[in-house]
Amino acid sequence: MADLQARFDAAVASSKSLSERPDNTTLLKLYGLYKQATAGDVADKKPGFGDMVGRAKWDAWNALKGTSSDDAKQQYADLIESLS
Repeated sequence: MADLQARFDAAVASSKSLSERPDNTTLLKLYGLYKQATAGDVADKKPGFGDMVGRAKWDAWNALKGTSSDDAKQQYADLIESLS
């Protein structure tokens, strides 16, 4: 467990210094995985149509509903490593 947390923390730090900015789809995937790993299933109401960015983020996070924190951390770290 500690190894996974350390790997996740390292991936979060690495995400801030990627050589090039990932595309929006990848950024949304990273956002959803990070939120699922740190906060669990989304509990907030879906943002309205006027908030396109908020809706996209909510959808990305909600798509991971039921994913365990450890699985989300693993997937996040794997994705960051594939981008580095």
